[in-house]
Amino acid sequence: MKTVLPDRQQSLVQWVSQATGINTFGVKVRLRGNNLHILCEGTECPERWRTLSDLLQALHQTDLDILTSDEQPSIYQVFVYGRRKGEQRPKWCHRVYLNQIDKHLEQVQALLEDSEKSKQSPGALIVSNESLARQGNPEAIARYLSETLSTLGVSVQAKIKPYKPKNSQPEEDRLWIFCQSSYSPDASLLAEPIAQKLRYLKLTGYQDAIIVSQVSGETAPDWLLRVDLTPPEVMLKEWARWGDIQAIARLLTEVLSGLKVAVQAFLKESTLHIFCSPAFDPLGSAPIPAKEVCLEAILPQLEAIAPQGILAATIYGQKAGDNEPTWIDWVALPATKYPAFATSPLDLANTGDEPAIIFLLERLLNHDLDWRLLTGGVRVLLLNKNDLLHIMCDAPVCPGRQQVATKVTQFIRQLKIPGIMGVRVYGRRAGNKEPFWNYGVDLEHRQRLVPEATPEFAATSKYVNDLVTSETSEPILRPDLTTEEVQTFVTEVARNWLTTASATAKKFLLQSQLFIESNQSAEQSPNVQGLKVALVWGTLGLLLTLQTDWVLGRIIASTTSTPKLASVLPSSSSDQKASLISGKTQSEKTTFFTSTTQTKSSPNQSSVFNASEFTQSDNTPTNNLAAAPLKEKATATAILLAARSQMPSFNVRQLDEQLALYKQRLARTGNPPDVLIIGSSRALRGIDPAALSKALANQGYPNLDVFNFGINGATAQVVDFVIRQVLEPSELPKIIIWADGARAFNGGREDITFKSIAASAGYKQAFQKVATTANSSDLPENKVNSPEEKIKEEKPEVSAYQAVNQSLNQVLASLSSTYPNRDQIKSLLQKQLLILGNNQTVASQKQLTDGTSDESTSQQAVDFDGFLPLSIRFNPARYYQKHSRVPGNYDNDYKSFQIEGEQDAAIQEVLQFTQSHKISLVFVNMPLTEDYLDPVRKQHEQQFQQYMLHLATNPNFIYRDLSQQWPKSNDYFSDPSHLNRFGAYEVSKKLANDPMIPWPVK
Repeated sequence: MKTVLPDRQQSLVQWVSQATGINTFGVKVRLRGNNLHILCEGTECPERWRTLSDLLQALHQTDLDILTSDEQPSIYQVFVYGRRKGEQRPKWCHRVYLNQIDKHLEQVQALLEDSEKSKQSPGALIVSNESLARQGNPEAIARYLSETLSTLGVSVQAKIKPYKPKNSQPEEDRLWIFCQSSYSPDASLLAEPIAQKLRYLKLTGYQDAIIVSQVSGETAPDWLLRVDLTPPEVMLKEWARWGDIQAIARLLTEVLSGLKVAVQAFLKESTLHIFCSPAFDPLGSAPIPAKEVCLEAILPQLEAIAPQGILAATIYGQKAGDNEPTWIDWVALPATKYPAFATSPLDLANTGDEPAIIFLLERLLNHDLDWRLLTGGVRVLLLNKNDLLHIMCDAPVCPGRQQVATKVTQFIRQLKIPGIMGVRVYGRRAGNKEPFWNYGVDLEHRQRLVPEATPEFAATSKYVNDLVTSETSEPILRPDLTTEEVQTFVTEVARNWLTTASATAKKFLLQSQLFIESNQSAEQSPNVQGLKVALVWGTLGLLLTLQTDWVLGRIIASTTSTPKLASVLPSSSSDQKASLISGKTQSEKTTFFTSTTQTKSSPNQSSVFNASEFTQSDNTPTNNLAAAPLKEKATATAILLAARSQMPSFNVRQLDEQLALYKQRLARTGNPPDVLIIGSSRALRGIDPAALSKALANQGYPNLDVFNFGINGATAQVVDFVIRQVLEPSELPKIIIWADGARAFNGGREDITFKSIAASAGYKQAFQKVATTANSSDLPENKVNSPEEKIKEEKPEVSAYQAVNQSLNQVLASLSSTYPNRDQIKSLLQKQLLILGNNQTVASQKQLTDGTSDESTSQQAVDFDGFLPLSIRFNPARYYQKHSRVPGNYDNDYKSFQIEGEQDAAIQEVLQFTQSHKISLVFVNMPLTEDYLDPVRKQHEQQFQQYMLHLATNPNFIYRDLSQQWPKSNDYFSDPSHLNRFGAYEVSKKLANDPMIPWPVK
């Protein structure tokens, strides 16, 4: 609800008080939409006609827009109420149209002169806004609509603007309706009422009207709606031309209504049967309609209509309820002379005739003819592309998927149109360019599937292309702000910011317990017991430090006495440093780091390892499975890049390394990848970027860059954080493949991965991207500073405390026996850690011989596409010798399983983000083994399926379910719930062949 601003309200109250003579305490005003409401009250109810006469004379001399704020909409109507003080309801109410003040004044003056005479002539006739709106006047149309919308707090303004179609047709007028409100009204609630009121006017000269709804103060429209203004008579004639019996009967009834004749029509084979009877005959005494009169009215109409597929018409005259007609006449229709009219619409549709298919589909979806004439109904658009038939259904309210998709696909399946092997159905609100939902069915097995994005329908582009860009600067949408208003706003914001910042800093200092409030007593009596405890522990710490220093000194002394170790290790270290610092290629660095974690083997031992560097087991399956070639490992490079990155760690090593690889890909290519795969370990191991890129190339999408950003343990919260906070919008592709399953959306279990990320320094910095970007822009300049500047940076101003600290450090270093040999201690520790790492690698290889260790697989290296290829094949007999069989009711991943909660909120944020950035989001429910899907997990999977099907109604979101794809194909899995590289290859091929995924085209 909108109310007049306080200062303006006072001006209106004073103006009404001066005009009517009523005390200001007895006047109240309120502005709702385009209507001004004035309440006049007193100890006695104000006299109606005297009050109205005074007020109308004042209105005749005053422009109300001057008394209201510039930001308020124009006033179209004034409602005046009168009541006695203390009463709840007014005694009288009068509506005044401001565009007819003279007529209102004349009418009220006549009633005022002789109010005692009830039969007094009411004076001038007040013309309704509806009558004026039928003439096509935009201001009258706005007033007509505001009668309904102003009660909802919606103001209306109408404009007529010329429009130039793209197909070189003559310029035509288009009606624009701008609705403004203080809230966001639901389009589904306003669409049909607005469409009915506009179509009820039967406006001529307009093909359509565009409704623009906008919230006050915002610059972008909230929603758009296109209303088809085709007259109902034209719609009836169009359907009658196609032989629709109900439309023909409606037209003939309108023609014969003046003769008081009712018409009923039926079709039998190719003959139309028309029955004429009295329109009103309750007593059964009305005469039978005359044959000559009926034929004279009906035959010209049938000749003009020329219904498709109807060869003849039989016309009957009878009374209602009679079994036999009084007279009969038979007439041939144009279809007997012109063979083109003889084919029925259904036969034409079977041959692929698009106009016939459109008529039959519109008739199928618009079962209520009256509703179609009132609102425009559901409109159907066709596009035949390759072997697919794309069908768009739009209406003022988006047609429901369940009510439309099944009907349309079943009808097209019955037609058996030659060359059509699949149907794609879309639904949207009239005026939108993108569909709200989509549905696809393949009628036959398609040898070559070409995945395509939703096509643009040329028939609607002319109504949509200029909706968003050209009309957003209308004065009604956002009045210009004055300089004083902007300065006032900035001052208030700055004052609030300073107050909040001061309070936050004060709270932080008090919580540190280093400061206290100035009005609190600062007692300085020391705690003697606390000092004693501190002294004891300090002494113990000092003794421990001295003993550790002595032990390390002895170790270094014994090490330096053996020249072999002392000579080998530093030289190896120096070689490593040289190889890192030298300008070698990235592949040489990767080879070096990979070789440091492996032991050399003789050539005759090379057969012990397979292509994935896993040891061959005794029971390795002999059947060969297809898979993409293995690529170079990138773990060592990722570790190095993550260590050099300026971004703090996220407490999840794999996230740090995957992010480092992704940033390196961006720096190398200059553009984000075309396809980004994200999710948990099921995505990391389950979709092979190389296989997917190759399969897409075979389908007509060459040179697509694919990257796998899978992270072990990633939930919906982790994916949301990576997409919206870690990566910039410019670093995201146009399509994201989210591969995971039900357990990633369990809001009832503890999200350990996200909690680790939330406690990291990288998490805090991710929310300060703007400041980080600004600081990082100075780095190149710092790298090229002059030597003098470097010296200044290396020797900052030293305070007294820092000087004392440095002197103490120098004294303690001179007393220590290990400080001068600190480099040797560091090298010795590195050597011991390296030996420990090799021992762990040997142990992990022994476990991998059985092919049953998940811990070992997590240590394997990803490639430069972020993919983790595993060659292990799941063998239940051997797997459960090493692992316990955990049923679903004891699985922590499904603990307290529920979809609602923080995970659901995360995916909603992802959906909103991807929709706002025009990013297609495809969720793939990854395959699982039959061994994994026990009854408990199946129940949770079914709940998850329903949840995903509900989300699939969102635009730009596609759900593909592969969970039951290969339940018994254990060779495609590395464990019960994760694919190996062979399964990843098959999933990648299946996704590339999916026709519902809108792959990008370079």
